[in-house]
Amino acid sequence: MKPVLKMSVLAATILLAVGCQDEKTSAPAETAEPAAVEQPAATEAAKAFESDDQKAAYAIGASLAQYLSANLEQQKELGLDLKKEDVLAGVSDVFAGNSRMSQEETQQALQDLDQRVSDMMASKAKEEAEKNTKAGDDFRADFEKQEGVKKTESGLLYQVETEGKGEMPKATDTVQVHYSGTLIDGTEFDSSYKRNQPATFPLNQVIPGWTEGVQLMPVGSKFKFVIPPELAYGSQANPSIPANSTLVFEVELLDIVKADQDAEATAEQ
Repeated sequence: MKPVLKMSVLAATILLAVGCQDEKTSAPAETAEPAAVEQPAATEAAKAFESDDQKAAYAIGASLAQYLSANLEQQKELGLDLKKEDVLAGVSDVFAGNSRMSQEETQQALQDLDQRVSDMMASKAKEEAEKNTKAGDDFRADFEKQEGVKKTESGLLYQVETEGKGEMPKATDTVQVHYSGTLIDGTEFDSSYKRNQPATFPLNQVIPGWTEGVQLMPVGSKFKFVIPPELAYGSQANPSIPANSTLVFEVELLDIVKADQDAEATAEQ
């Protein structure tokens, strides 16, 4: 995991954020009013910069302040209460030569924060994975009761929607398919139909549920597969597929690609 609020980023961010804060504090009282003025006033204020360097420096400070604000919001979602006022106070104290923490204490506090965030995220991920496991178990139990659903020894569930009359592939074959993949709540995470391009791949180089399931399909068939996590991506998570997800696939087996076709398809891909 990447450390949260590393010293270099934190210092740079707060340094510039405080600079902006100090400018507001030292400005005449009437400069507080533009906060209530509509957006065009900001454009007029931008013209007041004395040089491009000053404008660029201000933009860097604003950008870093936005980053810091977003970072603090992320920590808040985890249950941390890191206040902007306390962050700015730390920098102000250092500028005044009156820091309440030594460099060693500061570094240790940041390391402790890193560990707390790591522990919180791990706990949250565990809870989410357990919830997904339970939801998947319930979904598969209900699906298994539907008419025509069959279950293999490994736990793979499938339902024949269209029965083809072609040959059936082996695990070592390369196949051409059209498919769509969804989570159990119907969220689609992949679809060759939407790409308007069938997928071609060696059957032994995909998730186990696919390797097993597609071998049950004669060419020309369309099956619905419900794949438990252990035959899919297990505890691995990515932005589109949470950990311990049961996956649902609609698969059409279009062809078993022969050796010469395989080379051509690989070159095209």
